[in-house]
Amino acid sequence: MNRQINALRGVSFFYYATQAILLPLLPLYFNHKGYNAAQIGTLMMIGPLVAVLAQPVWGYFSDRYSLKKTIRSLWILTIACSVGLFVTEGYGPAFTFVLLLYFFMLPWNPLLDSLLYQSATRFGRSYGSIRLWGSLGFFVTAIITGALLPYLGGVPNIKWMYWTLGVMPLVLLIFVQDEKPAGGKQVTLQAMLALLSNRRLLWFLVLVFLLTVPHRMNDALFGLHMLDLGASAGTVSAAWAVAACSEMLGFALIGRWAAKYNELALLGLAACMYTLRWAAYALTDSPSLLLLFQASHSVTFAVFWIVSVQYVVRMVPPELRSTGQSLLSAVFLGLAGIAGGSLGGWMKEMWGGGGMYWMGAGFTLLAAVLFFVTQALQRK
Repeated sequence: MNRQINALRGVSFFYYATQAILLPLLPLYFNHKGYNAAQIGTLMMIGPLVAVLAQPVWGYFSDRYSLKKTIRSLWILTIACSVGLFVTEGYGPAFTFVLLLYFFMLPWNPLLDSLLYQSATRFGRSYGSIRLWGSLGFFVTAIITGALLPYLGGVPNIKWMYWTLGVMPLVLLIFVQDEKPAGGKQVTLQAMLALLSNRRLLWFLVLVFLLTVPHRMNDALFGLHMLDLGASAGTVSAAWAVAACSEMLGFALIGRWAAKYNELALLGLAACMYTLRWAAYALTDSPSLLLLFQASHSVTFAVFWIVSVQYVVRMVPPELRSTGQSLLSAVFLGLAGIAGGSLGGWMKEMWGGGGMYWMGAGFTLLAAVLFFVTQALQRK
């Protein structure tokens, strides 16, 4: 068995396991602290704002110096900031430590993806076959956390679960070798600026933004929409577990053949599937059906993410792969997160959950048309 691949499977598993604790339960932790809805909303919007600025910066550093060392340093700082968040009192310290937490934590997504992709290529594996372990970690932890939390003292004690799982990526990184860019060139600021002026890459990021605004809207507001329809908190948790499980299957299957087809055409098909998904969400008022529809995550997000990572790798110079992945993640987690949360919240307030999802279907339909048109023009 390959030690590098197995270690990266474990790193991916435990990183996304920590996300299964932090992302769903952090708003509940802030609510337990007595913060009002406006304060909690402000704290949760810090992440997308920080992602826009932090991810390209850390991507550049990892390409210029060391991918593994950058990842390890970021995770140590993430755990340190989580200690500050969980042991201090007051809204001011909470705001400060959440800001720092996201500044160090969110760049892990693209940098880990870059490490997974480079190692998978070097050892003849598919990126999806390693990345699926992250989905497995999220799925397993979400299920176990829901069962154990009442016995561990409830939401105030999520810190112990987070820290226990958070140690594991640091341990497993000991067995991971650093990946060097295939081009072997020194990364310079001029190369970074040239990448930012690549019109084809920038247009692709615009299309990613259109495609993923509804996805991030759903991330932020799906639970509230389910509760409005009469679902229980348990049903909402089960719906997220269905999405995580289907995502895992998608990564396992799609990664095997995605490289054989044109990326823009595949993303156009994914956008069509997203359109059908959001239209189905808009048309139903049954929580049970929405729970089942979450399984479509396997043919929407899994296709989008694997193909987008593959496309960016092909578009950027080898020595700037981490920077390219960071730009992709900044658009998905940052810009699309801000737009999806604000536009979705406004549409939900004005037209209800149905109107919100119809807007999402409109976004993805436009993205589908533009992906197919772009592919046709590039073929000419």
